[in-house]
Amino acid sequence: MVSDTKRKVLEYFTAGRNMYKLMEFGEARQLFAQALELDPDDGPSRVYLDRCQHYLDNPPPEDWDGVFVMQTK
Repeated sequence: MVSDTKRKVLEYFTAGRNMYKLMEFGEARQLFAQALELDPDDGPSRVYLDRCQHYLDNPPPEDWDGVFVMQTK
């Protein structure tokens, strides 16, 4: 059984992923942050929050295909 909190985290994460794919990184970052407020240990939301910040600081090219390429180990 999924708790109400986990269900809400999933809603925020899903909405955040949709915004991420649309290159709406500011909105996506806010949604991932809301998920993390409910569950600070949610790893996927943390990863995408960090990626959103990366793309806000370093915008991807217009033809970006949604793939995150790690630059360092």
